[in-house]
Amino acid sequence: MDGKTIAEMVRLEHPQIVAIVLSYLDSDHAAQVVAELPERSRHDIIMRVATLEGVQPAALQELDEIMARQFTGKQRLKSSSIGGLQSAANILNHLDSSVENSIMGQIRDIDNELGEQIQDLMFVFSDLTDIDDRSMQSLLREVETNTLVLALKGADEGMKEKVFKNLSRRAGEMLKEDLASKGPVRITDVEAAQKEILATAKRMSDEGQIALSGTGEEFV
Repeated sequence: MDGKTIAEMVRLEHPQIVAIVLSYLDSDHAAQVVAELPERSRHDIIMRVATLEGVQPAALQELDEIMARQFTGKQRLKSSSIGGLQSAANILNHLDSSVENSIMGQIRDIDNELGEQIQDLMFVFSDLTDIDDRSMQSLLREVETNTLVLALKGADEGMKEKVFKNLSRRAGEMLKEDLASKGPVRITDVEAAQKEILATAKRMSDEGQIALSGTGEEFV
């Protein structure tokens, strides 16, 4: 079920119920829902996701009833351990930068400490410089050249060197030529390309194909 449909289904529910629903979705799916919610309520819901430490039985029962009514075939909810700072950070990571920045700005205005805690857990494009070389090589094989060129247009020299280091000499030279010949690009396009690569990295990490920690311990 797409994010717009889910957002329409929960739009009249209490924000705490919406936050719980989002916590049960994959972060990219939850981000699609957030993008469809009214702008005035997004920051409140993300803050509720971040501060979820558990769900009272009565609230969980109410959510179960909502799921049964709105999401036909949805498995009944058993666990009350959901949400939290990392969940909020993961959702924000999948949002367009303009939406993400707006939500984070509103959260910081209300609770700067909470905003900083969420920000510390968000995985940003520059963090890819910390992953091990084998993981970077695997990631680059999954990224289209045009997307990589756009992403690197807004990257620092450390990130560029990390990429060049993990390409063959010929591929690295071709990429440098593409970067040099690429004219001015919109910041929004650069951010979108970076987020696309980050999403690929997270998917590969979830599937155990790469290590985002930089330890490389997952490989034998």
